[in-house]
Amino acid sequence: MTADPPETRRRTPRRREPLSPAARRFGYAVAAFVNLLLLFLGNVWPGWQVLPFLTAETLDVLPWINASLAAGVVVNVVNLVFDRAWLKALGDIVTTSVGLVATIQLWAVFPFDFGTSTFPWEIVVRTLLILAIVGSAIGIIAAVVAFVRALIRGADAAARPS
Repeated sequence: MTADPPETRRRTPRRREPLSPAARRFGYAVAAFVNLLLLFLGNVWPGWQVLPFLTAETLDVLPWINASLAAGVVVNVVNLVFDRAWLKALGDIVTTSVGLVATIQLWAVFPFDFGTSTFPWEIVVRTLLILAIVGSAIGIIAAVVAFVRALIRGADAAARPS
């Protein structure tokens, strides 16, 4: 008996195995640490001023960037402690929303000066900001769906007899 050629075999989609609680918690800890590190690097040492392409108008958006990073720290620490699907989704809504506001502020203020560079940095950065805004909006919608699904699953689990 011969095997079917690969192109005629039906592929069944593989579901990824969910991460273990330990792996999720490790991820939350790493994310919280990275956000804390970015807060330190941008505000304490060496500070945002060392980046030659940032202008003084960076001070107008820095509170939003800091709020986004701080929200990330808080949400990841909460997830590290409680590790619930609905809480993670709610945290994703919060962090992505604050990040969206920060990105919109970056677009509005545009605290970048690329000098006399012949490379079109302004177009590249504005394109990336648009992608970030659209991606954040999609991410918020996805997080709302995940939040509702987690709540429904939780209600179903509570309604099942033991």
